[in-house]
Amino acid sequence: MNFHQEFIPGLSCMGVKSLRIIGANINERATQISGAHPLLARGLAILTVLLPVTFGYLELCRPYQLHWGATAAEIERPMPGDELNADPSFLATRAITIEGSPEEVWPWLLQMGYGRAGFYGYDLLENAGSPEGMRSADEIIPRFQNFVAGDVVPISAIVNMTFHTIESNSHLIWLGSDAPNPGTFTWAVYPFDDGRTRLVSRIRWSYHPTSIRAFALELFTEFADHIAVRKILQGVKQRVERNIEPMWIQNVEFFTLLGTLFIFLTALVLLCWRGLTWRTWGTGVAAAGIWLANWYAPVPTWLGMLLALSAIGALFVTHRAERAFAKP
Repeated sequence: MNFHQEFIPGLSCMGVKSLRIIGANINERATQISGAHPLLARGLAILTVLLPVTFGYLELCRPYQLHWGATAAEIERPMPGDELNADPSFLATRAITIEGSPEEVWPWLLQMGYGRAGFYGYDLLENAGSPEGMRSADEIIPRFQNFVAGDVVPISAIVNMTFHTIESNSHLIWLGSDAPNPGTFTWAVYPFDDGRTRLVSRIRWSYHPTSIRAFALELFTEFADHIAVRKILQGVKQRVERNIEPMWIQNVEFFTLLGTLFIFLTALVLLCWRGLTWRTWGTGVAAAGIWLANWYAPVPTWLGMLLALSAIGALFVTHRAERAFAKP
């Protein structure tokens, strides 16, 4: 007997049959639980998706997003502002290489802020309602180059920080108002080889869920801060190197990110509504994977869009199949 021609196909056939039997058993057991304990069944359905998502975020996504672009030496290196919050709940160090000197990078950092030069990122969100317009600045603005320690740094229309330290062509620190462990954002420029610069961002943040607004800000910091900071670093790089991406590319990327989160949440709703079946569970896990990949992996925008469209198709097919299955 030829091993590859006889034995391997036999195992494959047995595997397919086993999966079908397991899937049928899952559907049967889920139907029994759903009929006897509908709330328990829905809770179990959500839990079966959220547990692997939580594991994937904590073990893979979070370590990656906290250190995006940074070297091991940069992560370990002390930075100005570390002493302001010695034991943060959230500590992130990210970095990027820029083809330009620290003196060329510095003015772009100093003028950042809502109602100022913007944040060079997702302007549709970050600059909404800004008196300076929707688009982040693509030039140095002289009136935003004379700040001193103690001046306000507007982060949004409702959130402000202050300049704690400004060391020209070296670093600046934004300081939050929460005591005794205030949030700090440090932006530092380090000379690199051949006239280039390493721009390093460090965020030290302690959670203070004392109000709905504070809780919402801390949720954003935990799960989406890296998206904003990564885009800021890239935006500064593009401006120093005079290679600024069109706003429509920003918007496509932004809506793709938003869309994959919405698709994941929709899959959870479908799972809760239709109950735990092989189809709804598989669709929920797939939607979760696509969301995590788009938000936390270096996925190109075109691939992110393709994955999002695939998830939409899977949701539609699953919904149609479950409706047909539910009909008497």
